[in-house]
Amino acid sequence: MRKKQATSSNRLPEKWFRRGLWLVAFVFAGFLIGLGGKIVGDLPQAAPYKDLQAYVNQQVYAPLQLEQTRLQSQQTQLQNVAEQNNLALQKQRNQTLSEQDSLNNWLATRSVTEQSDQNPEVIARTQKLDALKAQERKAQQQTEAVQQQQLDTEQRLAQVNTELAQLDEQAQVLKQADDRKIELRVFLYRLALTLPLLLIATYLFMKQRGSRWWPFVWGFIYFALFAFFVELVPYLPSYGGYVRYIVGIGMTLLIGRYAIVAMNRYLERKQAEEALPSSERQQQLSYDVAQLRITKAVCPSCERPTDFKNPALDFCPHCGIGLFDYCGVCQVRKNAFDHYCHKCGAVANDKL
Repeated sequence: MRKKQATSSNRLPEKWFRRGLWLVAFVFAGFLIGLGGKIVGDLPQAAPYKDLQAYVNQQVYAPLQLEQTRLQSQQTQLQNVAEQNNLALQKQRNQTLSEQDSLNNWLATRSVTEQSDQNPEVIARTQKLDALKAQERKAQQQTEAVQQQQLDTEQRLAQVNTELAQLDEQAQVLKQADDRKIELRVFLYRLALTLPLLLIATYLFMKQRGSRWWPFVWGFIYFALFAFFVELVPYLPSYGGYVRYIVGIGMTLLIGRYAIVAMNRYLERKQAEEALPSSERQQQLSYDVAQLRITKAVCPSCERPTDFKNPALDFCPHCGIGLFDYCGVCQVRKNAFDHYCHKCGAVANDKL
């Protein structure tokens, strides 16, 4: 009795059916991925991140913020007053200099008596100049007073900003610790969702990938792989890279172990098959499997490269299985796995 093996048929309609079913598998996987993405996208809402202000001591922070706002407003007002005072001081200085120059020119061009200091006009001009200088000193004092207020405000504002920055740094430390907890919680939610999918996909791959419902099986497998590598792995907590490296090592060990076990099973199966007689091995090979491997120029049994174009080749030089025989009716050399003779159409001897 022939052993059934899943393979691609050489029938054209079946090839197109398979292509259509692969399309069904991808479409099915696409819808599952979309649904999974919606679910995973809503997971962060279960543990939302908090704003930095939630970790600040508001009893200390709020008064400092109010004072900061007041000092900034006061600083702006003082800047405007300082600009006005500077302009008034400069104007007063110009007026004093002008009056001084006028007095000096007037004294230089007139004839004065020995009692010129008692001249009423000289006295009046001198008194006017003294009044202008007094106004200039007053404007200078006002400007200096505003500058002192600006300096005091600037120093206090710098102190308030420093205290606020310290509170922000303390809050940032608390936020980072809480964010790591939330990140881990969200990751565990993702893991709880994707790990069962991956386990189910592993079971389906090992047990059901060749079943009649294989398009849905493969669609689910693609969905589980996408959920694992796209929705879970990029969100692995880092913790300095330790977690990701450990997970990577674990995945490599699991995949490597599966590959090694599969390779050893394959080699053991091939060794067991090669120990069987050629006729028995031919019966165990399905028609489609044999034809597919022949088209790839490999032995249908041991799958080693074989020169099928060699007219003298009747048996595999590697495992000894019969590759060509002769029709019992017309004696033409034909493929040993063909059901019918390509020359006369007679049924092969072993198919009777």
